[in-house]
Amino acid sequence: MSPSWQPDPDSGIRLREVEANGLTFEVAEAGEGDHLILCLHGFPELNYSWRHQMPLLASMGYRVWAPNQRGYGATSRPARVEDYTADKIVADAAALFDASGAKKLTLVAHDWGGAIAWLFAINRARPIERLVVMNLPHPKCFAAALRHWPQRKRSWYMAFFQLPWLPERFLLANDAAGIRRAFKGMAIDKSRFPDAVLDVYARAAQRPGAATAMINWYRAAARKPGGLALRNDGRVEVPTLIVWGEEDSALGLETLDGTDGYVADLTIRRLPAVSHWVQQEAPEKVNAILAEWLPRADQRV
Repeated sequence: MSPSWQPDPDSGIRLREVEANGLTFEVAEAGEGDHLILCLHGFPELNYSWRHQMPLLASMGYRVWAPNQRGYGATSRPARVEDYTADKIVADAAALFDASGAKKLTLVAHDWGGAIAWLFAINRARPIERLVVMNLPHPKCFAAALRHWPQRKRSWYMAFFQLPWLPERFLLANDAAGIRRAFKGMAIDKSRFPDAVLDVYARAAQRPGAATAMINWYRAAARKPGGLALRNDGRVEVPTLIVWGEEDSALGLETLDGTDGYVADLTIRRLPAVSHWVQQEAPEKVNAILAEWLPRADQRV
């Protein structure tokens, strides 16, 4: 496996391969113990996007796994659009937990990873202790917001991604300038995305077939909507934290409306002047929120 990035030797993060659900996953790991925190990244990210949170979570007594999800980085890259339906990606997360041998599971997720985490919790793929989602609304709240023009306008790119080959060319042209713009163009504090950071994401997207695999998440969601079926009336019964960068140009604040109707124990922490890339752009603030809200792994939840 050619790694997607090299962790800082002082971070306590190490890279490993994990076989799960018939795929080989490139997993960043930190800490140890029987309570696993599974960190699920979004588009067009990598497990690298959790580099600021993993040492903190490990210091709180958790074992932390941040996989490159299917199609990303050095993780297996199935060829068909239908290989990227949400039910399969939820099954990946469940299989990774099983492969870890851990006894307890907490999910921490962002963007597309957040969509998978919501579905995992709603459909109870495995018992979880707590749920943390960053800048991705509850699926029913997102569906409600999409019925109105403001969010439809923000989500234009989802329709663009349904086209063949053109989205890939757009993202990869000029040394993956589209990937680079996705981060630096949306960020409020652009200093958090220097060239060295953008290079990690650009190089990963330039791997053969990677851009197509990443976009296939969107294509599968549109073409195979059954993969997004919700059970249990969309209810989440575990304690849930939403962390939200308020200057998200892809998702409006109105997408949070009504979340408390689906989540029994809900905490929302909003961060002004922070973009969609909340855990990378404001890692100190996000880490402070996580340290306050999550119990130590050796405490009873």
